[in-house]
Amino acid sequence: QVQLVESGGGLVQAGGSLRLSCTASARTFSDYAMGWFRQAPGKEREFAARISRQGLLTVYTDSVKGRFTISRNNNNNTVYLQMNSLKPEDTAVYYCAAGSWATMSTPDGVNYWGQGTLVTVSS
Repeated sequence: QVQLVESGGGLVQAGGSLRLSCTASARTFSDYAMGWFRQAPGKEREFAARISRQGLLTVYTDSVKGRFTISRNNNNNTVYLQMNSLKPEDTAVYYCAAGSWATMSTPDGVNYWGQGTLVTVSS
């Protein structure tokens, strides 16, 4: 069992930045690909970004490319999502996810979820 705890959400004006963090309980953190998903009000949960076990590979959904950066530190079991140039349409609950690199592009392919952290971007 892997427990994931997110932090760093909040209210920010359009054009601003936030950094989300997610700390995992797993002693074998580096065994898991990590990712971030988001769920806007009234919408389904969607993929935002993922990173491979050693951090060598990253993938982003088109709407966040060039603005968001996912990274990880396997020494302290933490994955980050740096979000710049935020837009009102980025408003959502952001969920940290752990699982297999091959399957983590969709919510169904995630093995473990965090509780979520709310990001609100005002216009």
